[in-house]
Amino acid sequence: MSSHNAPTRKDFPADFRWGVSTSSFQIEGAGQEDGKGESIWDRFCQQPGRIRDGSNGLVACDHYHLWPQDLDMAKGLGVNAYRFSIAWPRILPNGRGAVNEAGLAFYDRLVDGMLERELDPWCTLYHWDLPQLLQEQGGWTSRDTVAAFLEYTDIVTRRLGDRVKHWITHNEPWCSCMMGYWENIHAPGGSSLADAMQACHHVLLSHGQAIPVIRRNSKDAQVGITLSLHPITAASNSAEDLAALKRHDGLRNRWFLDPLFGRGYPADTLELIGDAAPKIVEGDLKAIATATDFLGVNYYFPEMVKNDPAGGPMRASLVEKHGVERTGFGWEVSPQGLVDLLTRIQRDYHPPVIQLTENGSTFEDVLTAEGRVHDKERLSYLQRHLAALKQALDAGVPVKGYFAWSLLDNFEWAEGYLRRFGIAYVDYASQKRILKDSGLWYGQFLNE
Repeated sequence: MSSHNAPTRKDFPADFRWGVSTSSFQIEGAGQEDGKGESIWDRFCQQPGRIRDGSNGLVACDHYHLWPQDLDMAKGLGVNAYRFSIAWPRILPNGRGAVNEAGLAFYDRLVDGMLERELDPWCTLYHWDLPQLLQEQGGWTSRDTVAAFLEYTDIVTRRLGDRVKHWITHNEPWCSCMMGYWENIHAPGGSSLADAMQACHHVLLSHGQAIPVIRRNSKDAQVGITLSLHPITAASNSAEDLAALKRHDGLRNRWFLDPLFGRGYPADTLELIGDAAPKIVEGDLKAIATATDFLGVNYYFPEMVKNDPAGGPMRASLVEKHGVERTGFGWEVSPQGLVDLLTRIQRDYHPPVIQLTENGSTFEDVLTAEGRVHDKERLSYLQRHLAALKQALDAGVPVKGYFAWSLLDNFEWAEGYLRRFGIAYVDYASQKRILKDSGLWYGQFLNE
């Protein structure tokens, strides 16, 4: 669908939720300020060669101090929801035990600021910034971290649960566990498949066990988890490539979806990972399958795979498609992939509600002399993905919200500040925020 066929807000249900997404480590800065403890990302950034531009999150977008103007900008756009995450080390500098009152007070102010601006707070409890001290005791490979997460969840939801009614336990377990413990790309920087599988299990377990805690402390709360999911196609129609697609999908998508929807871990994937399979205690799978109110889906790009005997435990490898449009990150731009993914989730798992908790793109943004950012590729990306979202809705997929990633350019993990995902440009030297053309359009769309 071309950009001139972009949908209007009126094409969506009146109660559809429109938002922007952010995360604590990526925007807050204020490193060790006001009693905040060290996170695994603080430590990871100190290791030479880990972050592409050698940067860190110590200042980032200085949102810790500039949050009123960021919320003003969100309100000005016309969004009615704001997704943010809480920095665990701000609340419990040691991961457990002593509570840092200044950290809780910051999120009090932030949430009150959202409500004053009629922004519905959507809180993510874990967006990857594990307290470093917990990592030194094994991080997510240790079952003790599950108990620590419940302690943290209880403290945060008791404090904010009277005002925050939408809770996401975890953001993208694939990235925090697979990229962090196996692919050696994200903090804490490990390369063990067994560690990654055990970490995944503990993250999912902590999600399931946290749900009753959240419900107890936040009456009438809506609770879910956010997964990064990919529509996958085979490089050919050969039996080998189709089998590779199924294997790859087993680790990429079904490994998370199946247990969350009460099916346990996929048997075919467990067989392929062999000795790297996680240790599971009686009752774990029942806890992981605790009913949620929504499934958060982050969609960025599709994947194509082929059979490859040397391609890791799934014996599959990704195929580079030729002649497709790509973002600055090299990710394929595929609005149709969003339709395919959402309809597949609906068909196979029937979640009561889907929230599109992240969708966005990075391009080489240039600030003009007039102080504008003409990001026509991102603008087109946004328009076409909203058209695809409308298509999925028309096909009966119960999507109830869209959160653009991200409100601000920010610290993009291992890429540092080289990638700009914001609909607002951040001049890091002056901390000035400038709405890009994509952001201006999103505001127009929301105010139609």
